[in-house]
Amino acid sequence: MLKDQRIIAVIPARGGSKSVPGKNIRLLGGIPLIAWSIRVARQVSEIDRVIVSTDDKEIAEIAVHYGAEVYKRPARLATDAALVADTLRDLRSTLEREGERTDVMVLLEPTCPFRGGDDIRWALSRLVNDELDSVATFKTASLNPCRAWRLEEGEPASFIDGSDPWRPRQELPSAYQLNGAVYAFRPDRLPAGYSGLLFGRCGGIPMPDERSVDIDNELDLAMAELICERQEVRP
Repeated sequence: MLKDQRIIAVIPARGGSKSVPGKNIRLLGGIPLIAWSIRVARQVSEIDRVIVSTDDKEIAEIAVHYGAEVYKRPARLATDAALVADTLRDLRSTLEREGERTDVMVLLEPTCPFRGGDDIRWALSRLVNDELDSVATFKTASLNPCRAWRLEEGEPASFIDGSDPWRPRQELPSAYQLNGAVYAFRPDRLPAGYSGLLFGRCGGIPMPDERSVDIDNELDLAMAELICERQEVRP
């Protein structure tokens, strides 16, 4: 708990990855990918429960082995088109029926293995101490939007009207993108039908690129393994 706030960490891990088959249980640094998120969540004393939401038996067995609780995800929420926000709404309803109080939820995507305990603590501190509705972590944008283009019938034009794509990098405004590492929010304030997890009075926390790796394909996984080898990163 933090200031008497009951905090539940949720790790969503369905079994149907197309880009990297079996992604959530592929080995990284010698342990299953999902174990990285479980281990770091269990290191954060403010977190009261660590729950893996999954539809997959093998993922469930591995999650229990590494110390997480497992809640079975309904099939309707385990499709490619299903929203994580809907999975979290469903889980919160289940926990309420069981008599659990959920003041704060922390979403930890298993595909972002290099977040640290301090990243989670910082997000929780911002949320609770600054009385926010939601907090998310960010990294420097891979492409500054001022450098982006659009092609209309083969004709290039600046994506942002009036911007100069040739402007020196040092003169561009800072730009960030969500890195998917940590979302902390108050589930009772999550707007109905809203697909995102950054809402209301919100806060953003920057993270360095080396801790912002998001594994979406085989190349990302190979890069993450290289980081493990070169920097001796361990959960």
